[in-house]
Amino acid sequence: MNATRICITGGAGFIGSHLADAFTEGGARVTVIDDLSTGREENVPAAARLHRLDVRSPEAAELVAGGGFDLLVHEAAQVDIRTSVADPGADASVNVVGSLNLLEAACRGGVRRVLFASTGGAVYGEQQAHPAGEDHPTRPISPYGVAKLAVERYLYYYAAQRGLEAVALRYANVYGERQNPHGEAGVVAIFLDRLLAGRDATIHGDGLQTRDYVHVSDVVRANLAAAGADLPGLASVGAGVPFAIFNVGTGVETSVVELYRRLARALGIEREAVHDAAKPGEQRRSSISSARIQRELGVPPPLPLDAGFERTATWFRERAGG
Repeated sequence: MNATRICITGGAGFIGSHLADAFTEGGARVTVIDDLSTGREENVPAAARLHRLDVRSPEAAELVAGGGFDLLVHEAAQVDIRTSVADPGADASVNVVGSLNLLEAACRGGVRRVLFASTGGAVYGEQQAHPAGEDHPTRPISPYGVAKLAVERYLYYYAAQRGLEAVALRYANVYGERQNPHGEAGVVAIFLDRLLAGRDATIHGDGLQTRDYVHVSDVVRANLAAAGADLPGLASVGAGVPFAIFNVGTGVETSVVELYRRLARALGIEREAVHDAAKPGEQRRSSISSARIQRELGVPPPLPLDAGFERTATWFRERAGG
């Protein structure tokens, strides 16, 4: 698929802004929708046009329907698992209702394809196999995971019944430059920010819970590949339906304790973390296989963790002026 006009929701945020950079550098005309609740206007590339809108709003739907877009990249979301547990309705309002608002608009506007930022860890829940492939049972244990899985199901409906090409990209725990340290989802950024500020970093529970940490550059490569893929030939769910699901991860489990130690080492800082109570709705282990996207879309193997942590630590150190 040759996309020349692209709309990116959440394009002022961490992942979305990296995608906006990549697509504009590739020559596409990029429009960004972001309510700037967590994103930053300065993250948006100068060549892109920013619209400050809520994805649930009629104005956002009107923009998607009338923008003449080839591709919708839907990154905007409520990403805090604790918020989803405390208020499932608020989470679903953004992550399900907001997505439906955009998908209906995409159909009205003749958008050809949607790339959806799903979640690899949260949709699988407590895994029976490590790393999980795309055919692993989906048993989310948080409202956030339930909402992301619901949107995947809606995407299949839109592909099967409305002809909208769709790809769900199940991200592992994404980290990297520009990540916001002031939020639950960005543990790498939180640890780096606290280490550089000389403050204690908090590990919830015993810290032996594991996650699969993938650098944002690998997420960008996955999206670029999915944007250009021949979906009818790669559809992974339902014969002849232009819908595919791909994991975007490393397949490597890293405990929170080990993550903290490696980030402290990357900064050359010696400081112990403190421990707090475990969080409700948090799964114990998570890792996802990216073998399918490497095989079917030719995406290269992910950036090794130490290299990614070093790149990210350098960016945070420079930003802190140290």
